[in-house]
Amino acid sequence: MALLVTELATNVIKHVGEGVAATLILEWRSERLRVEVHDKSRAIPSLSAEGCHDECGRGLHLLGGLAADWGTVLMAAGKAVWCEILLDQDGACQRIERAVAVLEGYQGVSSGTVLRGAWRAAGLEVSAVELIADLLHWTAARGQDPDDMLDRAQMRYEAEADAA
Repeated sequence: MALLVTELATNVIKHVGEGVAATLILEWRSERLRVEVHDKSRAIPSLSAEGCHDECGRGLHLLGGLAADWGTVLMAAGKAVWCEILLDQDGACQRIERAVAVLEGYQGVSSGTVLRGAWRAAGLEVSAVELIADLLHWTAARGQDPDDMLDRAQMRYEAEADAA
């Protein structure tokens, strides 16, 4: 959550101006936390702004990737950029469980058997490396840059780890 609040605040400083007044509003909504940043500007943020350097729009991409939902609301005295964060603390556990299920299935396909006990962790590690290598081959076969794919995955992982 801290990363998303920081990105919203940084966007105010970068695109509205340093030292301008802004208001942060946090609101519990059932299983979500709504985070709003209000400012006096009526300029709607966009994912691709012309004339920006490479980092322009990165905060909005993070919002899109990490928040359950996000948007902008024009108001009489400016705008509010908001995002909603799922409060389910088991989200990371669900990702790990999903990865284990995929790796067990992948391991079973590549070796013909699913390992148990002490060999399981080592087998899952080998399966993870094989799966990542196969995904990189798949990426290259589709004409995409495997290094770019790894960078994007790393950025998403770090953003999710920081948000947790």
